[in-house]
Amino acid sequence: MATTAVEAVPSAAEPAPDTPRRPDQSRPAWLFLTPFLLLYLLFVLGPALYGLVMSFFHASLVQPGLGAFAGIDNYAEALGRDDFWSALWNTIWFTLLTTPPLVVLALVFALLAERARRGRWFFRLAFFLPYVLPSAVVALIWMWLYAPSLGLLSRAVTALGLAEPNWLGDPDWAMASLAITTVWWTLGFNFVLYLAGLQDIPRELYEAAAIDGAGPWQQIRRITLPLLARTTTLVVVLQIIASLKVFDQMYIMTSGGPNFSTRSALQYVYDVGFTDYRTGYAAAVSTLFFLVVLAASVVWLTVTRQTKEI
Repeated sequence: MATTAVEAVPSAAEPAPDTPRRPDQSRPAWLFLTPFLLLYLLFVLGPALYGLVMSFFHASLVQPGLGAFAGIDNYAEALGRDDFWSALWNTIWFTLLTTPPLVVLALVFALLAERARRGRWFFRLAFFLPYVLPSAVVALIWMWLYAPSLGLLSRAVTALGLAEPNWLGDPDWAMASLAITTVWWTLGFNFVLYLAGLQDIPRELYEAAAIDGAGPWQQIRRITLPLLARTTTLVVVLQIIASLKVFDQMYIMTSGGPNFSTRSALQYVYDVGFTDYRTGYAAAVSTLFFLVVLAASVVWLTVTRQTKEI
């Protein structure tokens, strides 16, 4: 007797056939991540937590242990000192001087290098090459360029009949000179990020826009810039954080001078921690500076997200 279609369908009460279980694929990933996690806990997270604890004590390099409990005295002292606010303002001013040109010039040069038909590799190498130089090498190069009466920049200015500025010795010029050096040095990183973003844009969009009669500027304004919005957000956030953490070029080229006009927040932490030996106070200043960097990043991300929603 033939089996009907209804009889062929198993009932819901019958147990489903056993399916082979796949092995846990996360175990190999955790095995590969374990060495990095151990190093991260040992050299990053551990010292950060210890520094936070140290900020509540009168710790010093000349005495063992954490010292006497200070509570929030270190934080109150930092917020009440003019040299802390001066160093913080110098850092913010440097960030304002460097972030806009590093974002705009990186985008412009990436667009030009992407549209170049010949020698594209040369332009990519030329813009990125300064970024791989050590900070000490960059500082020596630009200190020679800024040298009074002998530097190339000073000679170029005097050749035009203008008064030679004291690039690194004048408080009105020192920060701008450091900003120019930083833009030349670190432009390549943002340049590469924008190149990667441009390569993700489909070529068909530009071809369709050209068929519709859109010119190069209209293509950039209607296609390139909107599709690079996420890349721009990433570049701006990373650049703000990098500029706020400036230390090397300032310390080597000016040592915070003249008259502390170029002393950054990190150099202030270095001075009070390793010159004055007040590691507890330096840890409190570091914590306050971390909150400033975190707040700047959160504010920018929030504003960018609200702009996209509108």
